Amino acid sequence: MTIESKPMIHEKFLAVLATAAFVLCTSPALAHPGGHDHDEPHHPQASRTWTLATEGAHLHGAFVAAKDGKVQIRRDDGALATLAMDRLVPSDQKWITERLEEIKRLNTQQGSQLVAQKQPHPPAGKGTTKEQPAPMMLKYFKPFEKTLQLRWDEKYFYVGSNGLPAHPMMVGIRSWQQQVPIPQKYFGDNAWRIPLHPTPAREPMSAKNNFLRGAIALAVNGVPIFNPLNNRGDDAYLFGELDQYGGHCGRADDYHYHLAPVHLEKTTGKDQPIAYALDGYPIFGYQDEQAPDFAPLDWLNGHKDKAGNYHYHATKTYPYLNGGFYGEVTERDGQVDPQPRAEPLRPDLPPLRDAKIIRFEQTEPSSYRLTYEVRGKAGTVSYTLAADGTARFVFVDPSGKTVNETYSPRQPGPGKDDRPRPGDRPERRPPPRREPAAQSPRGAAANRESDLPRLPVTSASVTPQGRLSIDCTCDGAGQSPAIAWKDAPAGTKSFAVSIWHTAPDQEKSYWVVVNIPADVSQLVQNSKGVGQIGLNDKRRAEYDPMCSKGPGVKIYHVTVFALSAEPKLAAGKATRAQLLEAIQDITLAAGTLDFQYERK
Repeated sequence: MTIESKPMIHEKFLAVLATAAFVLCTSPALAHPGGHDHDEPHHPQASRTWTLATEGAHLHGAFVAAKDGKVQIRRDDGALATLAMDRLVPSDQKWITERLEEIKRLNTQQGSQLVAQKQPHPPAGKGTTKEQPAPMMLKYFKPFEKTLQLRWDEKYFYVGSNGLPAHPMMVGIRSWQQQVPIPQKYFGDNAWRIPLHPTPAREPMSAKNNFLRGAIALAVNGVPIFNPLNNRGDDAYLFGELDQYGGHCGRADDYHYHLAPVHLEKTTGKDQPIAYALDGYPIFGYQDEQAPDFAPLDWLNGHKDKAGNYHYHATKTYPYLNGGFYGEVTERDGQVDPQPRAEPLRPDLPPLRDAKIIRFEQTEPSSYRLTYEVRGKAGTVSYTLAADGTARFVFVDPSGKTVNETYSPRQPGPGKDDRPRPGDRPERRPPPRREPAAQSPRGAAANRESDLPRLPVTSASVTPQGRLSIDCTCDGAGQSPAIAWKDAPAGTKSFAVSIWHTAPDQEKSYWVVVNIPADVSQLVQNSKGVGQIGLNDKRRAEYDPMCSKGPGVKIYHVTVFALSAEPKLAAGKATRAQLLEAIQDITLAAGTLDFQYERK
């Protein structure tokens, strides 16, 4: 239908009309696990990450409409969520207000017509209108277009990719966490997006202490590039974590680079961009100091050319590529936001000491084998990926022991239940489905307390309002919180404690304490000498105080386990993942206390 806009239309009615038109003109995101069928055309509107201010939880989905103080969001699982706007953080509320003002402005122009109909999807690799010609950026990705899905709109260039390069992977890695390359589904609403018109930031941000999670750039072959510093802040290259091309796999078996992919110049040509930072500025290869246009690089590893265009360069020493962002980006939870999400097929494993990867090969279509050595003896990881997403693994360790495992795609959800379930093997099976974060900050974990007897958990370091004492955060003294529990079942021989938090793409561990004696029912604030301290996510045997860099209130959890025996764990070296595996058959009861923290 066509509706003529008239100057005398009542302002309130027009605002409602504009919202209704926006709903009709927008194709809601109906994202399934892993995105859409790759043969379908996609609308360029991407899913956003929304933050609930009061819960500290995240919701992924596309904006649909806003009216009477409420907003509708089409979640990535296809469901329509309606919530009060004031539950969102101020930045999200501002985004909604600006979107409605833009719609109103377009629809109140004199003599204009508002056409309320569903717009056709642009085909992959094409602009949305004749007024949007192919951007210059397209030519640099085209050499790899057989494995990419390329499209654009007036603001962004979108790159759909499975995240895997054509070159060999993993060979040469000396510090290996037992990951292997598995194709990812960076397609549709989960595609990479690069600003077509980058804007210099008022205060450029360094990657030295920021953006330690997620990607900071995208190579022109569709492979993401992460911060050269890993999530512990160590130089991944110097630590021996990277292969001969500067890449490795993350916890989700997602392959990515940590160095500038200068090898791509063999395909793109010399003096052409090999990647784009997520702020929209290109990344070139190494500088030629003899070139007539040579100019020193700034602290971000970039400079302007003679035409005044800014770009970054690769270097052979840190920061190796863009050392931060010259352009505007949004940082949330330690990473550039928004960006695609990897989908782990299996839980991450601990590092395999003294292992070095010597070979990675494709043995058959969709079948692969990784070979590693430990002190001169070889082991292999072989796996086959089925059309339904199932993966069948065969692990042969250096002693010759063989283990067969099968993993199935997990259901959509932000994370996993912290408590082990009797009969399950948490490190070899995907976690259970959780309810959407907007409904329950702890998801299904809060709804499955009946799986095990409940252990009441309290804390004198948490206020009646549920806020963690500042003394237990990086804003204060950084002391471990007080934790108390009661009603341990008969037969309890020891206790274990885990403090954890569900981030958008992973679960983080802040404190692990094992082998707490059975006659102990509390840990005082800044506890010392009780139980054995395990490793946090920074690989340190200590409490890691909350130090959130993202906006809004975050929800954290402390779980106490009553155990029928002391778990068999190396003293001072137990990670949270190792703890969960070790106690799967000896857990008698468990209890979780949620608390909140907001960085000031």
